[in-house]
Formats: sequence, structure tokens, C-alpha cells
Amino acid sequence: MGRPTALLLLLAFLTPGAAIRVPPAMKALSSLRWSTSFTSRGTVAKKYSIHYIQQKVNHFGFDADKTFKQRYLIADEHWKKNGGSILFYTGNEGDITWFCNNTGFMWDVAAQLKAMLVFAEHRYYGESLPFGNKSFTDSRHLDFLTSEQALADFAVLIKHLKKTIPGAKNQPVIAIGGSYGGMLAAWFRMKYSHIVVGALAASAPIWHFGNLVPCGVFMEIVTKDFKRSGPNCSETIRSSWDAINRFARTGAGLRWLSENLDLCTALTNTQDVQNLKAWISETWINLAMVDYPYESDFLQPLPAWPIKVVCQYLKNPSVSDAQLLQNIFQALNVYYNYSGQASCLNISETTTSSLGTQGWSYQACTEMVMPFCTNGIDDMFEPHSWNLREFSEDCFKQWGVRPRPAWIITMYGGKNISSHTNIIFSNGELDPWSGGGVTKDITDTLVAITIPEGAHHLDLRARNAFDPTTVLLARSLEVRHMKQWIRDFYANQRKKH
Repeated sequence: MGRPTALLLLLAFLTPGAAIRVPPAMKALSSLRWSTSFTSRGTVAKKYSIHYIQQKVNHFGFDADKTFKQRYLIADEHWKKNGGSILFYTGNEGDITWFCNNTGFMWDVAAQLKAMLVFAEHRYYGESLPFGNKSFTDSRHLDFLTSEQALADFAVLIKHLKKTIPGAKNQPVIAIGGSYGGMLAAWFRMKYSHIVVGALAASAPIWHFGNLVPCGVFMEIVTKDFKRSGPNCSETIRSSWDAINRFARTGAGLRWLSENLDLCTALTNTQDVQNLKAWISETWINLAMVDYPYESDFLQPLPAWPIKVVCQYLKNPSVSDAQLLQNIFQALNVYYNYSGQASCLNISETTTSSLGTQGWSYQACTEMVMPFCTNGIDDMFEPHSWNLREFSEDCFKQWGVRPRPAWIITMYGGKNISSHTNIIFSNGELDPWSGGGVTKDITDTLVAITIPEGAHHLDLRARNAFDPTTVLLARSLEVRHMKQWIRDFYANQRKKH
């Protein structure tokens, strides 16, 4: 939540009956790489080394023969062996180099925390495939794709680093993650508190399970983002669904939609229209997630405050169907063709290929079951109820598995987490995932930081001249807590000696 790309789970209920497209002796091998990431301030070079560790495919069984190579990255330019720390990124559903390049906060604070940066890739994503190209062939090969196994990978990796890197053994480790990675960071601190001294869980919807929050809260926040960004913007989007439906009644209407929305593949049937509407819905959702105050290319190349730009085309819901949908096309183009290089719009693609949609689809069908619903009144989408039975059938058709909707709450405690300590939950008020996040302090050490002008884990992104004051304050609070955890760790060490 990343984001999680759990937003892809939305497609399961936006496109009923369609395949789940659900909104990735221990010997380390290493090589050195210069990585370049781009921000609106220009080019920032990031220097890290690439390593691999042999991990057990199943940490909770005793078949020692089955192992795989997990990839991780290390940047130690600012690390100090005396009084330093280790910031450990709990990798989520995608290629770890992509998350490394989009988590500038860790690079920005490394010097003041004297920190070694470690970015660990999540099993079944990027290069960390337990069964190579057979990893996604069936549920038997996918059975080891769980958050519990991923956390165990992280724990084993940290023990390995402390054992093999001189000076790391007696240093505090802080888990950091965003979206699903933020959930993992929080859960890592809960389950392995002897390994990490604290966690920063950014935009982590740990309560978007079962009935812990209303299933409609996510889409209501998306709608609020559009409502605040331009007059009649959300109302125009709400009107567009019926306009599409009216055009879709005839073959000529389908041809008109295909041509005027500049689709790469022509619409020919009802299922195509459902897919089109799901794709448009996901576009609005993605825009809400990445409504950043500066140009960015996290999911797609986008302008600053992209929803405001989109809403310039969506000012009047009362125009003719044809005009309304031509305006929708202009708005979609902000997301899909800001660079001006797209020759047509492909309704099977909404995000960067760096995100592992296959793996997340399976996770959403097993333990990461996040309910979504819409009513078309409190939100700008067509009404869809959350139907677990239908979702379960779709999962079974695709993966041969049934979801366990209550398991995450059983495993990680749901809202009963007050016995844990040292977790920061940060959320941006613009981020739809904040609806399933922790937005109020639970105890003195389970703290919530809210960023009024923040979208999806804005605080984890690199410093930028256009950052709102609220995110600067959030980051300074996060660093203050981390410094306290580090001080406490070293104070306790001195007491022991």
C-alpha cells in the first residue's frame, strides 16, 4: 500500500467476474552500481552495492534443501561504526531498486543518523524469486508468498548483516517502509522487537481489513481529493459513468468511445466496457495517491498537483455525453500522456512495470484481503458492494486458492496493538490509504503523524523545494523519534556493561 498496489484489488470489485488483476551457509555476492533517480530538482546519484543472501524458501518448516537468493542493497557512505545506526527498508511489492530510488528520505537523513542504508527485496518480487521463472506457475509454488515469510527473511538478513559486517553487530536497526512496506515495517517491529528498535510505517493501512474501517472510506477520500481540486470536478466524473453506459449500448457507440478515448484496442463487448470503467477508476485512484506538490514520475510522469490539472478539464457535468467524455479523455491524458509520447491509451496498463502485479494479485487473494465498496453518493464512482463470496470465486478461478479475510487481524492484532512500542504511523490526508491507517496516537510510543497536504508516503520521498511545511515538520518529528530510539538503545547497552 507502496501502496500497496493493493489498489489493484479494487479492480476485482470494479470488474466483477474478470480475472483478479490485483489497487513484490549464507554467502553474499556483491557488485557496485551507480543508480540515478530523477526528481524535479534535477538528477541525484545514489551509490549502493548489490548483494544476495541464500534464504530458506520456508522458514516455518524444516526442509533445509530448498533455498533461494534474496537481493538487497547497501549504501554506507555516511555510516559510522561508533554510535551509528542501520536504517532497514522493508521491501514491498516490486523491484527493490525502484523503491530505493523513490525513498529519498532515507538518503537525506543518513548523515545525521550516521546510518547504513539497507534495502531488502520482498520474496517473489524483482529478482528474489524462490522458484525462478516457475514461481508463479501454481498455488503450490506460491504457497510461500506471505507477509510472515517475508518478515522472517528480513530477520534472517539482519542477523546475517550483524554477523558479517564489522561494526554492525551492536548497532540499532530501524525498520522503514511505505504502503505495504509500511505495514511490514510496523508488523516487523511487533513480531521481531528484539531485532528492530523501532519502525516508521508511512501510509500503512494496517486496519483496512475485516470490518475495522468502513469499506467505503478509501473511495470517499479519493472523491474528496477531486472535490477540493476544482469546482464540479468530482460531479463530472460521477456523471461520466452513465455517459459511457449510454454510448456502450450500440456498436456505433462502442466505436465512438474507442476512437474518441484514443484506445489502443477497440471496445467490442460488455466486458470490454467494464474493463474500461475499471481502468478509468483506477486512474483517478492513482492520481489521488500521487497528488504531489511537484512534478514526479512515481507511477507515471506527472505535473505538480496533478489533480488540479486534471480538474481544469472537468468543470461542467451538464454538457452533452459526447463533450463530457471528450473532457474525460483530456483529463486521462494528463496521467497517461503528460510526456506527450503516448500514441494511444492502453487500458491494461496504469502503473510502472516495476510493480509486481502478479505477486500482489496472489497476496490479495490469500491474506491481504482489503474490502472496498462504493455507493455513488458519498463517492464519485458507480455503486459496487463488497462481495466476499464473488471475490473468493474469482480468486479460486485464477489461483486455486480461497482468501482468509480474518487472518491478518489474527496474526497482527487488528486494533489491539497497544502493548507494542516505538512505531510511527505517518499518513497524508490526501492519501486514500489513510482511511485504513492509524491517524491518532495509541500510546506515547505508538504515535500518529498526519500530513494535511500529503499524498501517498510523501514523507518518504526526497527533500524538494516545493515540499509543503507540513511534510517538513512530519519528517523532523520522525527523525526526532528515531534519534530517541537510538539514544535509548545505546543507553541500555551501557547499562548492560
